[in-house]
Amino acid sequence: MTRLSVNINKFATLRNSRGGNVPDVCAMAQLCEQFGAQGITVHPRPDERHIRYKDVIELKTLVKTEFNIEGYPSERFLQLIEQVRPAQVTLVPDAPDDLTSHCGWDVNAHRTMLENVVKRIKQSGARASIFVNPDSKEVEAAAQVGADRIELYTEPYARRFESDGITNIDDYVAAAETAMRLGLGVNAGHDLNQDNLGFFARKMPRLDEVSIGHALICESIVGGLQNTIARYLRILQMK
Repeated sequence: MTRLSVNINKFATLRNSRGGNVPDVCAMAQLCEQFGAQGITVHPRPDERHIRYKDVIELKTLVKTEFNIEGYPSERFLQLIEQVRPAQVTLVPDAPDDLTSHCGWDVNAHRTMLENVVKRIKQSGARASIFVNPDSKEVEAAAQVGADRIELYTEPYARRFESDGITNIDDYVAAAETAMRLGLGVNAGHDLNQDNLGFFARKMPRLDEVSIGHALICESIVGGLQNTIARYLRILQMK
């Protein structure tokens, strides 16, 4: 069964917009787990505009499901990983001033760096996942640098789904099949929502985990957090 990891960055964005500690990011992570989420994802950025490094350290002792930390592998980020020792680290190629992720790694162009970073992550006891475009060559390169999983960048799929309703995802299927052949797990994330997740999950030959934040939290404003998480879990159960 595909696991649902809730990215709680948007709770931190809301908190930071007003100051203080409302909503309490740690309490919201615990609620997501209570409501059925099988993982918690955070993506601390250098400017700490949403999740702060202090939040990540506090969450370390509170998260009871799988803790996934995303980010660009700066020295500060890697030191955080070594301190927190999460279950999974997802490496993304975000520049410090990027608003959000907008592409996967060109793994070959960063091969030496990624090999060293993956080795360091594994020494901390975490699983290493590399954020990639739906391209079998990038999946092969991720395996060569020692990754345990890939996370497929799904914004291109979400855009196609929005314009076409139902669309061809042969590129994602081929990437997942390549990952399976190489012994890699398959995650996916970015712009997945209740409308497009079911089609994607049903078509994928393997899908270990989806990481969803922005859409899920926006949808919960109308539907409530507990009901929204339950809807996502039902979608994944129907794949």
